[in-house]
Amino acid sequence: MISTKIAVMLLAGSMIAFSADNVENMKNAAELGLTPEVKEASTYTAEANSAVYDQLDFSNTQEAEFAVKGLIDAPGILELKDADGNVIWSQAAYAFLEDYEEAPATVNPSLWENTKNNHAYGLFEVTEGIYQVRGYDMANLTLIEGDTGWIVFDPLMSVECTQAAMQLVEKNLGERPVRAVIISHPHIDHFGGIKGVMSADQAADRNLSLKDQLVSGRIPIIVPEGFTEHAVAENVYAGKAMGRRANYQYGVLLEAGVTGKLAMGIGMGQSTGTVSFITPTYEITETGETLVIDGIEMEFQLTPGTEAPAEMNTWFPQFKALWLAENCTGTMHNLYTLRGAQVRDGADWAKYLTEAITLYGDKAEIAFQSHNWPHWGRDVVVEYMTNTAAVYKFINDQTLTYINQGYTSDEISNMIELPEELAKVWYTRQYYGTVAHNSKAVYQKYMGWYDANPVNLNPLTPSESAQKWVEYLGDTEEVLRMAKEDFEKGEYQWVAEITNTLVYADPENTAARLLCADALEQLGYQAESGPWRNAYLTAALELRHGNAAKNAAQALSDGSMQKEMTASMLFDYMGILLDKQAMAGYDFIVNVTLPDVGEQYMLRVKNGVVLVYDNAQSEEADLSITCPKNALFFMLQHNMAGIEQAMQLDGDTELMKLIVENLNQFNTSSSAWFNIIEP
Repeated sequence: MISTKIAVMLLAGSMIAFSADNVENMKNAAELGLTPEVKEASTYTAEANSAVYDQLDFSNTQEAEFAVKGLIDAPGILELKDADGNVIWSQAAYAFLEDYEEAPATVNPSLWENTKNNHAYGLFEVTEGIYQVRGYDMANLTLIEGDTGWIVFDPLMSVECTQAAMQLVEKNLGERPVRAVIISHPHIDHFGGIKGVMSADQAADRNLSLKDQLVSGRIPIIVPEGFTEHAVAENVYAGKAMGRRANYQYGVLLEAGVTGKLAMGIGMGQSTGTVSFITPTYEITETGETLVIDGIEMEFQLTPGTEAPAEMNTWFPQFKALWLAENCTGTMHNLYTLRGAQVRDGADWAKYLTEAITLYGDKAEIAFQSHNWPHWGRDVVVEYMTNTAAVYKFINDQTLTYINQGYTSDEISNMIELPEELAKVWYTRQYYGTVAHNSKAVYQKYMGWYDANPVNLNPLTPSESAQKWVEYLGDTEEVLRMAKEDFEKGEYQWVAEITNTLVYADPENTAARLLCADALEQLGYQAESGPWRNAYLTAALELRHGNAAKNAAQALSDGSMQKEMTASMLFDYMGILLDKQAMAGYDFIVNVTLPDVGEQYMLRVKNGVVLVYDNAQSEEADLSITCPKNALFFMLQHNMAGIEQAMQLDGDTELMKLIVENLNQFNTSSSAWFNIIEP
């Protein structure tokens, strides 16, 4: 056993977030045997994970067999790099999976099986004429073979990943032109790689009918109604916060490994290459709409409000194959995603799946989708959709049952469990979404954040509350000793809660940080959900070594999505960026004319609020702006030279300087680095 003095020295050299006068805190940590190193599974964690083998039928290998069925080709080592040599996607990082006959004690065995299935990568034949490249990004690249070329579905997240996937296709199936791109829904992992299969110049003219787009020889981009609005809004309005929270959900800061990140249900994680965007040229507006492109007949089923606000399934009668977008996958999905997003409707999700069964269930021989692997056989396909629908409907209905019995969100999330038979289904296990946090989504949808207890109407901030807790608790060293005893009993959730309270009261309490990290780490090892595992382990990492957000590898936008924001979206974004306190005393009107898009707006900047009036102008405007739509970006960039060059300003031009100077509440060009596990 190392001495307390040596332990303090080790802690001082390892903990980067604390001041030099924190020796006493470090001494307390050393006396409790707390260190910043990653730990192995405790006895309780090992037993909990071992018990999973008795809870599930590991002899049922259907999903594992389907994950590799139809493999045509795969490189021995898959690791993709960008132009600068940075690794942006790696399956090689998961080579350790082959070193174990069964899950190590630090991994939930169910998640281990899902990780092995998602590690199956390469070019696969779904059926003759339908192919997928899987495991080259979080989503699948899907290709339908037409008479003369490819119809591409969901071209991944990063351009580099899409290019690599297409190289594998061309190596095995030959080069063919892209005749159309179809994107199932507006999440970035399904469209960000589009410039890996086409350029913006190749896109058809969206002002033409689809028939004329096809005749033109250029490439139509077909999406569900409302796609562009939702794609842009989700990635901009709350994009900074979502990006930081994604560090936790996707394990961006973690290394792959048995004590690190694994799969997360729908894939191995996000790639970090170049994200692109090309404005769609045609929207599907109703279920039953049928198109024939390059000899391929497709019938579309709109499923709004399911996995995305705009989403659609596609039926291929020639192949007896049903594309299920992200409405069915190899995992339970999210009614609420941990990175943050609008909640999804479990009842609607189930409704659209039962509608799909009604429309296509008696004909479909294959179901395939934008994540994971296909399912084959008519009975299997119907059961696949039925079980998935039943899970989401159960969570919706049972949560409402408990709500009407008076239970709160936290009570419900600890009570609700799937019926035994549904819980045993491998493709609805909790690898991505969980029953607990999905029930909270239902509660939020119907009841909001308030639990009806007036004490919770306007609670103290976490730091203020924590400081009062510490004041009432008294001797924090005794609290830590008690917490360490509870840790040794396997009471990890409670230990995490009480020690995190101490951290919020005093972020430099080394012992509290380290014990909280140890407790969260064990919770991560036990988690079946990949995002839960990532969140627990990332929090442990940052408690031990400080905020690591600046080190996060992130996908980089090529700017094309931002350029497609409407003027109305840009004005709303300005309202988010504006320093509302500094502008609280102002009340003025700005007319904006955008000749290139034929639009006019009136903005009233009133007491720090930007009110936007579409198709309006004021005769009493204090300032008038005339410019191309994209010249408005100069305001977000604080580029006064660009403003003077590209904008015609009439009236009180000092107001322009005032607005630009106060669009300063966060940096639009860098990632967010705020703390999460500490104040």
